[in-house]
Amino acid sequence: MKINEVQAKMGKIELTAEITEKGEPRTFEKFGKQGKVCDAQIKDESGTLKLTLWNEQCDQVSVGDMVKISNGYAGEYKGTIQLSTGKFGSLEVVGKAEPKPESEAKPAPDKEITEMSEELDEANVEEEDM
Repeated sequence: MKINEVQAKMGKIELTAEITEKGEPRTFEKFGKQGKVCDAQIKDESGTLKLTLWNEQCDQVSVGDMVKISNGYAGEYKGTIQLSTGKFGSLEVVGKAEPKPESEAKPAPDKEITEMSEELDEANVEEEDM
């Protein structure tokens, strides 16, 4: 199934998508038990959708991960469709986001620019000597 096919009150949703955003987890108490909930945004080639993560799912996924939702349920809150695994569904990380190596984080200086800069420095030194 694709994201653009998901409708409110739909169950048995099976889809694979990428986590593009993830909010901070919030804690709550229900029936005397503590829980954790977190909002995320997922996307596939057809569109984007809000995903609600519950308890351990909040720590299970990171931005950039590919996740597979099985037996999911789509609800609606304030006019926005929200996908969740609910009580009977599951979420599986099928592809982890790879951290960028530090060499990619900061682009290396262009070799040609570096050489030109060194030549200019040498030319300035020669002018000062005159």
